[in-house]
Amino acid sequence: MLRFHGCRSPFTLGPAAYAPPIECTAHYHRQRVAFCALPGGNMASEFRTTTTIYSAAATTKSEDPLNDNESRQPSDFGFLTKRVYDPPPWASHLSPIPSHIFSLGHLPTPIHKWRLPNLPPNSEIWLKRDDLSGMQLSGNKVRKLEFLMADAVAQGADCIITIGGIQSNHCRATAVAAKYLNLDCYLILRTSKVLVDKDPGLTGNLLVERLVGAHVELVSKEEYAKTGSVALTNLLKEKLINQGRRPYIIPVGGSNSLGAWGYIEAIREIEQQLQTFAGGEGFDDIVVACGSGGTIAGLSLGSWLSNLKAKVHAFSVCDDPDYFYDYAQGLLDGLKADVCSRNLVNILCAKGLGYAINTSEELKFVKEVAATTGVVLDPVYSGKAALGLVKDMAEHPKKWEGRKILFIHTGGLLGLFDKAEQIAPLVGDWRQMEIHESVTRKDGTGKMF
Repeated sequence: MLRFHGCRSPFTLGPAAYAPPIECTAHYHRQRVAFCALPGGNMASEFRTTTTIYSAAATTKSEDPLNDNESRQPSDFGFLTKRVYDPPPWASHLSPIPSHIFSLGHLPTPIHKWRLPNLPPNSEIWLKRDDLSGMQLSGNKVRKLEFLMADAVAQGADCIITIGGIQSNHCRATAVAAKYLNLDCYLILRTSKVLVDKDPGLTGNLLVERLVGAHVELVSKEEYAKTGSVALTNLLKEKLINQGRRPYIIPVGGSNSLGAWGYIEAIREIEQQLQTFAGGEGFDDIVVACGSGGTIAGLSLGSWLSNLKAKVHAFSVCDDPDYFYDYAQGLLDGLKADVCSRNLVNILCAKGLGYAINTSEELKFVKEVAATTGVVLDPVYSGKAALGLVKDMAEHPKKWEGRKILFIHTGGLLGLFDKAEQIAPLVGDWRQMEIHESVTRKDGTGKMF
């Protein structure tokens, strides 16, 4: 790994282009220690990151998902490589433990202080920027896909099936990850019944999905509600098998027990960041949006098992809290965790009018946070969760007083493009520049680069 100096902190040179999946006999271990603070915080006001480190420079062998026998040179950069997974010691009793992991995300993601106004006395909010886990593969989904894609390749899949809403961040991330690994991707996208037989367009996540060649199948919300995601994905799986394909199904949001390991691993990352840049001083609370349940299952279990011991608070953006307590319990049981979800996580409702439907208050909040702090929240997940947190702080200030809170930004920036018309009235600061007639003008002076 190349390291450069000459700015305030060293940085590493990442991969510039696609590298085929490489399997290494070394155990997977990343030293994840990105941390930064804004002016006025306790840390040095700079961003630091270390190189991704693996525990041994062992002999590597190439492994192509499509069993391509072409000889390839091992990657020196770590990105898009499949490696043996070594779990955190405090999670080693869980079962089953994933055998391998693909390096798909740009990790560790940074943490910095978040200057939200009107906080309860002596409380502070820090932001974990999982929205910066990659451009095409940004958000919390990439952490789950690191494990799910490794399993798909291990099972000999030649294509991936997954399902979600018409602007699903998970579906977009899955489509990109699949293409990275030379796999086809089939997306079942939920839309309104008046649009189910029409071209879905190229807005937001759809543009990326279609650019990378994902096969898009549309289903109405009504059909989805009656049939269910499991039956729909199985129907497509049977069709593809009959065509001679080898499909692998990833559930809604990548949220199964295997995907939950993504955020068990994230807790190890947070612990390492705290140890390196905060002297081990931890957080009292972790706050995150909840849309499918896998993230909260991994976060809450990891926090409980590790030394972090932060209380996890989830703001649900679709179903009610009871649904997510039960769903998370199923994922925990699938890991033989022997713990009750209601003892690990506090789930509050922030769905408002419904999934991916926004009120003017919610969009105004997203705009104000961006204008005040420079952090752009997505309107479907983190925007609703952050507004829910701010409201809960206003209603129960004593509950949050003196607390050090870590808010997980789970990404979803592309979802804003689908809200452009609703947001337009809130962002009207523009005008034609006035140039006085006395200013010297000469043709060819300004170069149109």
